[in-house]
Amino acid sequence: MKCLGLYARTLAYLRPSQVAYFLHRRILPQFQSVTKMGTAGRRLGVGSMLPGISVSKPTGDDSHFCFLRQSKCIPSESADWLCKDMPKLWRYNLHYFDYLHDPQRSFENKCFLVGDWIQHNPPGTEDAWEAYTVSLRIVNWIKFLLLPTGARLEEHSEGALRREWEQSLYQQAMWLEQNIEYHILANHYLKNGLALFFAGFYFHGADGERWFRKGLEILKEEIEEQFLADGGHFERSPLYHSICVVDYLDVLNLTKNSPSVISCEITNEFIGKLTTALDFLNGICLPDGGIPLFNDSAFGIAPTPSQIFEYAERVIGYTQPPQSTSLTVTAFSASGYYACRKENDMIIIDCGAIGPDYQPGHAHCDTLSYELAIDGQRVVVDSGVFDYEPSWERAYARSTRAHNTVIVDGNEQSEIWGVFRVARRARPIQSRIDKTEDGAVLFEGAHDGYRRLAGRPIHHRRIRYHEPGSWDVTDELTGTGIHQMETIIHIHPDFTIARSGDESFRVERCGNCIAIIEVLSICQAMVGLGCYFPEFGLSYKNPMIAFSCSGELPLQLSYRITKTSAHYTESYRHADSLPVTLLPARGERTGNENL
Repeated sequence: MKCLGLYARTLAYLRPSQVAYFLHRRILPQFQSVTKMGTAGRRLGVGSMLPGISVSKPTGDDSHFCFLRQSKCIPSESADWLCKDMPKLWRYNLHYFDYLHDPQRSFENKCFLVGDWIQHNPPGTEDAWEAYTVSLRIVNWIKFLLLPTGARLEEHSEGALRREWEQSLYQQAMWLEQNIEYHILANHYLKNGLALFFAGFYFHGADGERWFRKGLEILKEEIEEQFLADGGHFERSPLYHSICVVDYLDVLNLTKNSPSVISCEITNEFIGKLTTALDFLNGICLPDGGIPLFNDSAFGIAPTPSQIFEYAERVIGYTQPPQSTSLTVTAFSASGYYACRKENDMIIIDCGAIGPDYQPGHAHCDTLSYELAIDGQRVVVDSGVFDYEPSWERAYARSTRAHNTVIVDGNEQSEIWGVFRVARRARPIQSRIDKTEDGAVLFEGAHDGYRRLAGRPIHHRRIRYHEPGSWDVTDELTGTGIHQMETIIHIHPDFTIARSGDESFRVERCGNCIAIIEVLSICQAMVGLGCYFPEFGLSYKNPMIAFSCSGELPLQLSYRITKTSAHYTESYRHADSLPVTLLPARGERTGNENL
């Protein structure tokens, strides 16, 4: 019954069309054969593209592939497209063909891989023909064909190789049209539309025109749906925000030398939306230039923000706004991100919805969590994401304990389960950030994720910044009854924690004290180990502090983080310099760490 209730609470948020298409896919075979084939002819007047951006990791060796920090040798004379010994996401990357844009991989090897893929992956092949994978591959193949290197295909057997590629592309586009991911929607649906747009742009004839119209329809529909008023992506993941921004830049890049393909009105609409989205990306980046790691975000999957800004400058003339060194406050209210900067110090707070109700697959229990950078270095961090497998790491990364927020009675903020599922979910009640009359900055927010518990507790958080570098964090639990609350602080693995008395801790790096964390309320303190996943497949143990208390509501926990100089002040110089004993995180495992 508990399992049935979980399913019911999850399905209640889906759109009826999603449920209908999901059942359709369950009843009918997922991979339908393509019975209709047209002439795979290139549209006349199709121009070239500007070089785009790729995150394919160069290996310097045609026989090796490296995805998600895992390398595998695949000899060029006998490609293994199944790779059953590798994770599913790794196999997907093999079929995406992003490595066609790796300058260190030889042209001959790229030609062999495409030809071999065509020979050994007929429609219906596992992994290779899932709609999302097909969508990325269509775009990558067409990009390659439209770059100057693609013209070299004409030299092979009087163009026979190019015709083989185009025939396969045509078949893939035909298949994708029949298998659009209406049951998933969100960024998957956008990728389907992007691929149909590229295919329709490339091919002439009735099929090409139909793909083009359908792709453009999806792109127009989803730029309104997926990009919020403040420019943020509606899945509230900085990673997927970056990916979707690049998708629309690719559209404008594709049509840049063919201005009559889409109207000036649509082009200007896309440019306007993208400019706001790029400003949002600029506003949430930490001083190290990277994205915050909220909601399934990791480094090394999307292009870096600096790469995206440079690409946007080439395609639409975008100029990245300079970051001010004075005290600045930014509120992205629609997305729920709030930032406060001063020189190279920055805090960014997540108090937004976990994502669109009908697709929260990338949501984590990170409501009211934050990341904090001091002197340009991330000190308090989000835990990131390790994989998309049904693993312990996946469950941990999505859990409340993996984020810098409050746990009540050992429960999760949102009812996460499976790899991508969420049943009942936390919703923001209030959120705002302002400068105060005394020159400080005050953030206030609350969410109702624990209201399902007895006494209907509500978590309120206030974060007050004082110059030159002090952050007071106050958590309050309101409601009725007796409850236990625990607030977590995750420290970057480059730092260690050392005790400075009963109510104070030093955050140190290479013997230098970076910050002091002081308890401001009566509570118990424990220092333990968490897990930090800055990239897929990469795991570090990181120090974490947990403050906890219990009693009749309302309850309150407070602590202060104070920036220090590179050398200890006199008051801390004689404190206990031994590190606090680190206790293992709940469910700790070993074997994937790179310490």
